[in-house]
Amino acid sequence: PTPTPTPAYPEEHFIRAIRGHRQHFSLSCEAAVATDWAAYFGVTLSEYNFQFELPLSDNPEKGFVGDVNAPWGQVPPYGYGVHAPPVAELLRKYGLPAQAVKGWTVDRLKEELSHDQPVIVWVIGNVEGGVPAEYTDQEGDRVTVAAYEHTIILTGYDASHLRYMTNGKFFDVPTGVFENSWSVLGNMAIYYAED
Repeated sequence: PTPTPTPAYPEEHFIRAIRGHRQHFSLSCEAAVATDWAAYFGVTLSEYNFQFELPLSDNPEKGFVGDVNAPWGQVPPYGYGVHAPPVAELLRKYGLPAQAVKGWTVDRLKEELSHDQPVIVWVIGNVEGGVPAEYTDQEGDRVTVAAYEHTIILTGYDASHLRYMTNGKFFDVPTGVFENSWSVLGNMAIYYAED
């Protein structure tokens, strides 16, 4: 029989030296996790400033959708949030090598985490299931969206669970449950892209 390839990361790893805070607005989870992620890498940002420096759009791939004080759980063109590309672009303006990606795997996440690199990921709610929907923006471009879109920071893993931080608190979620939630918006993430 062919031997199973050894993964490129240890069986478990947890990043201990990361702190977070409660998001200031009902829909500012992306700005909140971006500032916590930046702080881990030594860059101090204001969540308030970061939120209002994001471009605005009715397409979350292009900018923040809706009012940051709107109730959570809506989809564009109503209060929604923002996907990875605009967040990564703004982080890069602050000197962080943030790279937005889609289609990643849990193995790829674990590789980053094993090198003490927390990863921002887009999930649904408190890491639960969701239903993707297609939205066509004012320019005619299509984008996948989902109600209760949320961002969290992955901070560790073991053989069966991933650890994440949201609003400054840490939780462990079974890997399969995480994958189900993460897949709704296409396994979207922001990682620290060292060259």
